[in-house]
Amino acid sequence: MAWGFPVANPAADLRARALRLLARREHSRAELRRKLSPHVEGGIDLEALLDDFTKRGWLSEERFVEQTVRAKSRKYGPLKIANHLREKGIGEADIESALSQAKSEEGEALASAWRTRFGRPPADDAEKAKQVRFLQQRGFPLESVLRFLKAEPQDFA
Repeated sequence: MAWGFPVANPAADLRARALRLLARREHSRAELRRKLSPHVEGGIDLEALLDDFTKRGWLSEERFVEQTVRAKSRKYGPLKIANHLREKGIGEADIESALSQAKSEEGEALASAWRTRFGRPPADDAEKAKQVRFLQQRGFPLESVLRFLKAEPQDFA
């Protein structure tokens, strides 16, 4: 203690910061590295800390991917989810394997997103174009959107 104040331990502070971040939600390794790197002081090995967290099971890319896909597949299509995972530093092989389930539920998510926003078939080409753009912005492939909008009117309900 210097002058009545506890001496800070930079390694313990960084470890505590990482645990607080992981307590809120799952993070990818790259995302956690990005958030912690501004707080790394000399002599602290951030990669060793991340390796320790991975070894203990506190940091798991598989859990992060699974949670992200599960949460986002209700509202977004596979293209948007894949892009989000890429931004978080997830590799293409992991993204492809994780999206196999989301792709199987794509039709249900597409119908849900369409019903929430529109709820009725397009009346003309301008409205159809608007619906196509909206669904594409949600990350659904054009082929899937067009196939969905070509469906019989009773299928829209």
